[in-house]
Amino acid sequence: MRVIGITGGIAMGKTTVSNYLATTYHFPIVDADLVAREAVAVGSPILSQIVDRYGSKLIRLDGTLDRSRLGAIIFADPIERAWLEQQIHPYVRKVFETERDRATVPTVFVIPLLFEAQMTDLVTEIWVITCSEQQQIQRLMQREKLSLEQAKARIQSQMPIQEKCDRATVVLENSTSLEALLKQVDQAVDRLS
Repeated sequence: MRVIGITGGIAMGKTTVSNYLATTYHFPIVDADLVAREAVAVGSPILSQIVDRYGSKLIRLDGTLDRSRLGAIIFADPIERAWLEQQIHPYVRKVFETERDRATVPTVFVIPLLFEAQMTDLVTEIWVITCSEQQQIQRLMQREKLSLEQAKARIQSQMPIQEKCDRATVVLENSTSLEALLKQVDQAVDRLS
């Protein structure tokens, strides 16, 4: 079964590509960011471990995790980021393994940390979306309302994009127009089907 792993740097266009694949080709999408949110849902063991480590100041009044406060901790300290990933990645992997095993049609896994989390074995092909560093910084600052330093810290927390491109089945360049990006997606779907 064809399982497309979509990855790339933060704010490079993974959601744009996966949404297009869902609406145009009707491929099921499983998004690691959404699965990771499930992992830290109210009452989950992982949320309890986070509270044990960092305190209840990371919990909002409604009982949910304050992801921006947690982000400020983990993007400032590689040791804390590694600890958090050790809690969440096994949960995410298990969900993806289940989805892969149930797949009866081509399926898309959006996994920003596909290489870093050593999940490449879950997919049959790897699509890396890339753009210029300047575009990435601008998109990230705008989308997440981050300072330049915060945006750079998040970018630097990930594997360099060139390393991801070197390991890709398909590289999708997202530096020009949406139309140009989607044309590349169409070609990738056709070429590898």
